[in-house]
Amino acid sequence: MYPSRKKYAAEFIGTLVLVLIGCGSAATAGGELGYLGIAFAFGLSIVAMAYVIGPISGCHINPAVSLAMLIRGRMPRKEFLGYVIAQTAGAVMGAALLSAIIQSTGKPVASLGQNGFGEGYGIGISGTMAFIVEIVLTFIFIYTILGVTSDAANSHVAGLVIGLSLVLVHILGIGLTGTSVNPARSFGPAVLLGGEALAELWVFIVAPLIGAVLAAFVYRRLNVNKEA
Repeated sequence: MYPSRKKYAAEFIGTLVLVLIGCGSAATAGGELGYLGIAFAFGLSIVAMAYVIGPISGCHINPAVSLAMLIRGRMPRKEFLGYVIAQTAGAVMGAALLSAIIQSTGKPVASLGQNGFGEGYGIGISGTMAFIVEIVLTFIFIYTILGVTSDAANSHVAGLVIGLSLVLVHILGIGLTGTSVNPARSFGPAVLLGGEALAELWVFIVAPLIGAVLAAFVYRRLNVNKEA
């Protein structure tokens, strides 16, 4: 069993990598990569980190995942807050590194892969629909995580399945909200950019947390015998 400080350090590093690589791909090469390329940038970040920090912290790198694990009794309550703080700090640092990279070119920082909605963002869905979309996508993502991590026999493929499930939700979600499903991932870019990204941030914090709670509840109702 790793001490808490090592778990927090692992979550910090993992979330930093997710934001730097995923959001960085969207901000610097989104036009060349397209939605599918950006989706794989996020998903492959999870795959890579899962096999490095997974044995240390479980590789949550997402407060919504940690909340679902807390509800399912798969992590100690005393560590939950530490995980969220580490994840948020990692996201801010990842966004800060991305911002520094862009600034080094002498160009203004117009995008850090932030989430959003409304006119001028993606296909222009409303705030209400963005809220619903984030709940649904988070539910799919976390329900998959709860399932694949419920059996130790899946440990060798869990990271790959989770990473591909993140690719899956991004394929649809990028054109709608940019795909959050992760409050920390949204927090880092929004805090550094401010303005509209920061004003809309609450959607990408609250909706994923609701999606996580729903996923944990549904998993308990439908899959309880599997874990019994």
